[in-house]
Amino acid sequence: MGRLETADKQSLDLVENEIQASIDQIFSRLERLEILSSKEPPNKRQNAKLRVDQLKYDVQHLQTALRNFQHQRYAREQQERQREELLSRTFTTNDSDTTIPMDESLQFNSSLQKVHHGMDDLIGGGHSILEGLRAQRLTLKGTQKKILDIANMLGLSNTVMRLIEKRAFQDKYFMIGGMLLTCVVMFLVVQYLT
Repeated sequence: MGRLETADKQSLDLVENEIQASIDQIFSRLERLEILSSKEPPNKRQNAKLRVDQLKYDVQHLQTALRNFQHQRYAREQQERQREELLSRTFTTNDSDTTIPMDESLQFNSSLQKVHHGMDDLIGGGHSILEGLRAQRLTLKGTQKKILDIANMLGLSNTVMRLIEKRAFQDKYFMIGGMLLTCVVMFLVVQYLT
C-alpha cells in the first residue's frame, strides 16, 4: 500500500493490479487454511479458526483500503479533468438571445397541477360516496330496528322471527335446487328428443 502512494501515474495501474492479485492469492490461500483448520485436533481447532478469521478480517481491510484509494484517485482525476476543461474553455459575451427555454417545464408543471387537482376531485368524490353509504347504512339500521319494534308490538316473538328468517333461507335453497333440476330436465329433453 505504501508503493501506491509513492508510485507515479504511469505505474499506478500496474501497482494496483499487483496488489489486487496479491489480495486474491491471499484469499485463495485463506480458504485452503480454513479447510486445513477444520482438520486440526479439537483442542487446537478453535484457536486455528480464530487466527484464520483474523487474517480474513485483515485482508478485507486491505481490500477496502485499496478500493478507497482507487475511489480517491478516480475522484482526484475527475476533478483535474474538470479543472482543465474550465481553464481551457473560452468565455464569450452573450451577444445572442439570452432567454431560457422553459416552455416544456411550464407545460409539465401545469399538467402536474391538473393531475393533482383531478386526484383531489377523485378523492373528494370517493369521500362523499363513502359518507353517503354510511348515511344509508344508518338509515337502513334504523328502518330494521323500527320493523323489529313493530313486529314485537304486533305480538310476534323473536323465535317466530327467527323461524321466518330460517324458512326464507331454506326456501332459497329449494328455489335454487328446483331451478337446477328444471335446467337438467330441459337439457335431457333437448338432448334425447332432437
